[in-house]
Amino acid sequence: MLKTSPLAPKTVPTMPQVKGVRMATTASGERYKSRGDLSAVVCDAGTIAAGVFTQSSTAGAPVLWSREVLSNGAGRAMVVNAGNANVFTGCQGKNDVRSMAAKLAEKVTGLEKEQVFVSSTGVIGEYLDMACLEQAIAQDLHLSEQQDWLALANAIGTTDTYPKVARAIIELGGEVIHFAGLAKGSGMIEPNMATMLAYVFTDAKLSQALLQTCLLDVTQRSFNAITVDSDTSTSDTCLLFATCLSGPMIEAVGSDYAAFAAALEEVMRDLAQQIVRDGEGASKFITVHVCGAKNDESAQAVAKSIANSPLVKTAIAGGDANWGRIVMAVGKTNEPVVLHKLTISMGSVLIATGDGLVDGYDESLVAQHLAGQDITIDVDLGGAGAGEATVWTCDLTHGYIDINADYRS
Repeated sequence: MLKTSPLAPKTVPTMPQVKGVRMATTASGERYKSRGDLSAVVCDAGTIAAGVFTQSSTAGAPVLWSREVLSNGAGRAMVVNAGNANVFTGCQGKNDVRSMAAKLAEKVTGLEKEQVFVSSTGVIGEYLDMACLEQAIAQDLHLSEQQDWLALANAIGTTDTYPKVARAIIELGGEVIHFAGLAKGSGMIEPNMATMLAYVFTDAKLSQALLQTCLLDVTQRSFNAITVDSDTSTSDTCLLFATCLSGPMIEAVGSDYAAFAAALEEVMRDLAQQIVRDGEGASKFITVHVCGAKNDESAQAVAKSIANSPLVKTAIAGGDANWGRIVMAVGKTNEPVVLHKLTISMGSVLIATGDGLVDGYDESLVAQHLAGQDITIDVDLGGAGAGEATVWTCDLTHGYIDINADYRS
């Protein structure tokens, strides 16, 4: 059992009950022993879903299947196993995904296998033990309207050290709208769409097209703005379900949509940051903000370069105010920089400009900042444009090596 990350949230939110959602978790024994590793959620008929998936060219069979479910526009359920990722498993892997979806559909009147998303996470290249999973889905998953979000979050974890959940509640048209989200992720994290596994449920009412548009937009500022180790998973999946059972119909413009989008972003950003705070071996949470770029995309490229640099991450782990490594990480992107106006700050302490160290620079102030758990790096590229971006990451310690050297044992 991994020790809980020192960056874990101090409290766990009281999660809301989202209308029209049933769920279940169980221990299948497929890979892990004596812990929940299999879960399912079924939403009422009339539910709509949006999703984003890994752009990896070696995406797993569950991702390929779930893309099809999303494209048919009828998805309203999901089944998830943790331990084996069902990636690079050929025809057998594809057949196993269909079997998992079919088994869940058999349990629910009116549910078709083509409405069931499937997610798997864990070791790549190993076949699922379908005897365990099929029996567990058929006999041990007991769907309930009592929503245990923490159990669900625990069941989808692998190297996670704590369950990741987040919530939001808003009022539209005199009715309360609920949002409940959960995620897993600790290593193999630099999403290029979403995070390893993340699911958000709401009872708001809107069109599927608008739901998908909103998810894509919010993903860019949440899950696409994090990195632990620069490695994009083959299993990345983020699904957003709306049961359409509360509130007025939300249109593409107006205050209702703005409130909905803000609540969704609150939940997704919370989950994204929790993943970073649970980064494998992490001891410090790092916020990198870049401005003065030609556009937002350029700013994010620079911020990701800083956040992914092993030299930057290890310096911060050791409390070393080696700002020259930040200069290196900026330069290797080849993004436009007005060099004589470039500025670098850590912990709100201005360190250097295009002319080098600022007069009176006191490194002890930065060292004090680096001794804490929440680290900030601010870079101004010198006014090449109005682009800016924020990326969240963690430091790189020996703990990351320890976890990943023993991952399959």
